[in-house]
Amino acid sequence: MTISEARAKLDAGDVTAVKLAQTYLDAIKKSNDDLNAYLEVFDDVLEQAKAADKKIEKGESGPLTGIPIGVKDNILIKGRTASAGSKILETYTATYDATVTKKLKDQGVVFLGRTNCDEFAMGSSTENSAYGVTKNPHDESRVPGGTSGGSAAAVAAELATVALGSDTGGSIRQPGSFCGVVGLKPTYGSVSRSGLMAQGSSLDVIGPLAQTVTDAETVFSAIKGHDTMDSTSVPNNLYPTVAEKKTLFMGVPRDFLKDLDPVIAASFDDALEKYARIGYEVVDVDLPHIRHALASYYVIMFAESSTNLSRFDGVKYGLHEEGATLLDDYVQTRASGFGAEVRRRILLGTYVLSAGYYDAYYGKATQARELIREDFNGAFGSVDVIAMPTTPTPAFKIGEKNDPLSMYLADIFTVPVSLAGNPGMSVPMGTTSVDGTELPLGIQLVADHLHEDRLFQAGKDFLDEK
Repeated sequence: MTISEARAKLDAGDVTAVKLAQTYLDAIKKSNDDLNAYLEVFDDVLEQAKAADKKIEKGESGPLTGIPIGVKDNILIKGRTASAGSKILETYTATYDATVTKKLKDQGVVFLGRTNCDEFAMGSSTENSAYGVTKNPHDESRVPGGTSGGSAAAVAAELATVALGSDTGGSIRQPGSFCGVVGLKPTYGSVSRSGLMAQGSSLDVIGPLAQTVTDAETVFSAIKGHDTMDSTSVPNNLYPTVAEKKTLFMGVPRDFLKDLDPVIAASFDDALEKYARIGYEVVDVDLPHIRHALASYYVIMFAESSTNLSRFDGVKYGLHEEGATLLDDYVQTRASGFGAEVRRRILLGTYVLSAGYYDAYYGKATQARELIREDFNGAFGSVDVIAMPTTPTPAFKIGEKNDPLSMYLADIFTVPVSLAGNPGMSVPMGTTSVDGTELPLGIQLVADHLHEDRLFQAGKDFLDEK
């Protein structure tokens, strides 16, 4: 069920939160061994559901009371393991709730468990988890996308009503596209990062993966807002007044999309034609600097990842490997605790921040980022929404992209939005047949800062949601 459907049944007494939770537990038991969407299913799910039922009986329920939710393994839930898909935090237990977790607890949601993710949210496929690959429910030989692949697979396979993920350069939107669900990356700073394990601190955002745009909007409304625990959090008085527009202008960066895969291009053109039929003004927009986005993003993200991961040294928490000296402790702990992709990013990040290379790489990347942000700001002076494909291809085979550069190219359409800090949302735009299997494709909608309302309006219009 969607959140809307479950809410109606729960409030009418047609189903209890306990029965709803048990339905999802049964589905997880049946399918999770094959998909590996969940790393852990919590042992108190039914107790949480009983508490939700009491809340509903008292007439105190909110939009998410009793709704079963999956949570990405890098978002803290007090008293629960939070490993970020890494061996180095295999035994770490969260000592506090992330702000989003606390907000959801206050509403009385039912946390089903921890969903699988690329180690420290580094990857584009959920193949980099220390606890095994998550598989795409549409074709188990293919990836679900990364890094929130466990959350996307859980929602697509109906192992959760909705799930939380995190997006650094496309890690909600890309798995949303690959798994055929809605994936929302909110405006940077609109959702607190307190309690989210940092990868790229100037890029990371928590957001929902859901079956419908309405469900994504419901979760976003519950978790957004200013937080004093996050210095990058947007003050509430900066949020614009929301008003639905009768006609939206949709911009398309044609120059950036001229070399599209024919299958993606055909589906995208069909989507634009649908928007034109329902009354959208589809126009071209110029984003001249986004061709530099992929290179700029990876330099910045490597640098921030290297800095953030320096705290994992085997001394304060997590894995500890005993060496002959303190330095040997560090070396052995990080060598055995971190996977290959994490080590690669630490090395490259340290390099681009090193003396003699900082200005040549990191400095230029931050300059390019400002130009990309200005491009988007300029475009939103004349259009309400920008549309482009979410991904350059459908979901690829597990193990297919063993070259890191080809893997990084999977993020080419999502990273410009992350660099600019704008909100972006992937919604299903159809399927394509590959090897006899129908694989989902996604269209990415982008709006001006703090204008998620434009995304929800355009997404609902496209999916014919009332």
